[in-house]
Amino acid sequence: MRRAVLVAALAVLVAACTSTPGRDTSEPGAAGGREVGALVTRVVDGDTAEMLLDGREVDVRFIGIDTPESVAPDQPIECFGRRASAYTRSRLEGRTVRLEFDVERQDRFGRTLAYVWVGGELFNETLVAGGYAVVTTFPPNVRYVDRFIAAQRSARGSGLGIWGACP
Repeated sequence: MRRAVLVAALAVLVAACTSTPGRDTSEPGAAGGREVGALVTRVVDGDTAEMLLDGREVDVRFIGIDTPESVAPDQPIECFGRRASAYTRSRLEGRTVRLEFDVERQDRFGRTLAYVWVGGELFNETLVAGGYAVVTTFPPNVRYVDRFIAAQRSARGSGLGIWGACP
């Protein structure tokens, strides 16, 4: 029994040491079965939504990105915050999406952390590409960081969204 525990622990350690954080896996499903379907019941703001997941309502925070604040208590609405929230609402509310998880499943606020897939589209990346969000990573959750950085570089260069509307 003790040997089996040691072998399992060693396997986990080897997998962790040989993975390549920050590298693009390109396709959903590359997370090794860490995907689930969810119904978006309410968009909270541009990068957070309430979803029905495994029969319960959870707050889902989109990994790797940050949209301007539009609902934070005691904080002013930031430039482009309402537009980012409205865009996310128009694209996700009432839809079934796939959630892909990275290394950490929850943040310090108890929200579920996920990459949001709408069909074959990585919605987190779409927000960055349209200038609705900026890249904000918190290792070890960095699976798509290279894609996000490329999308941000393009949006910024084209003056899209926050890059053209906000000082």
